[in-house]
Amino acid sequence: MDKISQYFEFQKSGTSFKTEVSAGLATFFTMSYIIFVQPMVLSAAGMDAGAVFTATCLASALACFIMGIYANYPIAQAPLMGENFFFTYTVVLTMGYSWQQALALVFISGVLFLLLTMTKVREKLVDAVPDCLKYAIACGIGLFVALIGLKEAGIISADPATLMTLGEIHSKPVLVSIGGLLVIAALFARKVKGAVLIGIIFSSVLAFVLGLSHFSGFVSLPPSLEPTFMKLDLSGLLNIDAVSVIIIFLFMAIFDTLGTLVGVGVQAKLMKNGKLERVSKALVSDAAATTVGSLLGTSTVSSYIESSVGVANGGKTGFVAIVVGFMFLASLFISPFVSFVNFSVDLGKGALHPVTAPALIFVGSLMMGSLRHINWDDFTDFAPAFLTMVLIPFTFNIADGIAFGFISYAAIKSLSGRGKEVSFVIWILAALFSARYIFLK
Repeated sequence: MDKISQYFEFQKSGTSFKTEVSAGLATFFTMSYIIFVQPMVLSAAGMDAGAVFTATCLASALACFIMGIYANYPIAQAPLMGENFFFTYTVVLTMGYSWQQALALVFISGVLFLLLTMTKVREKLVDAVPDCLKYAIACGIGLFVALIGLKEAGIISADPATLMTLGEIHSKPVLVSIGGLLVIAALFARKVKGAVLIGIIFSSVLAFVLGLSHFSGFVSLPPSLEPTFMKLDLSGLLNIDAVSVIIIFLFMAIFDTLGTLVGVGVQAKLMKNGKLERVSKALVSDAAATTVGSLLGTSTVSSYIESSVGVANGGKTGFVAIVVGFMFLASLFISPFVSFVNFSVDLGKGALHPVTAPALIFVGSLMMGSLRHINWDDFTDFAPAFLTMVLIPFTFNIADGIAFGFISYAAIKSLSGRGKEVSFVIWILAALFSARYIFLK
């Protein structure tokens, strides 16, 4: 106990072992929905759900240990929402890459992230991207995640005349989803810790009572990692599409990481003279987590904004992340319960996941908070931002939304006589994305 206290400097940080453990548990139960959602999302790309579950728990645990021991930040890590949807619905299901190739692209983006962090190029890339596009990307992904959640809940369904219409809202699966969403929203509004996880458990019980699912146990040995472990496929990736995917994976990771580090860092009082202490170590931890995660068989792993819950509970050191890491390891042994939660129902219009869908809708709504930071008084800012936001869900493709955001920003600023506001980096990215469409088959 004393060695732990000395290493993490509890006394200097004004915290204690008990406080750090409590903060770690609060963080884990707030973000633990990912162990239920990640297998559902990546299995849609053809990956083995059990292996994804194991990879998610292992990658998250390892990432948390690196962040806690190396960077000493009270920030937990796991596969990111948004990036996992880009992986499945854009890279695999829309662009036609295999999930093995998609893992290879995640691996390459992680290596590039690590190199950029070590060479300090990362700061220049981030600074070059206008704030309006950073916020728009977050909002667009939020809309996309919510759209998927509404579809998985059965609240909306495909229609040949109008593309989308209201689903069978009187059906049991949809009622389960609506009930779960209301519970999550109500608990969150009341500031209840772990609102998303409690909502998932509520929906699971309701689905069981209504006869939609069957309980087959709680504890077992972890599912085999073999179906996804080291299955990266680097073949067929020497093309402009692959480059654009790597760039988007990279930029999404950079924006999410820095946003979380700044937000949680300020809350935890890690900001000194306008700069975060040990920020380079935290970024290296993120890059290493993504690289290792792809080797295990999961999408981009990075810092979670839910870490702010632990900080609000008094957490101030990397021991918070260590506690979260051990909780992810413990979660390896509850795969039967994960299967129970992650069951699917088919009403004739595709499989529904009524228990996990409410979490997607809720997380998507939270991601819309960045909308307030866009300058709606400047057309050259909000027009590219608007295109980015709407094209991500409307095209069902995060890459297209981001690409049109960069292209339109450069074009509108230039044509309005404000081309000097466009950085050289943005011109390069706009040119690369434009080339992708010019040579797109």
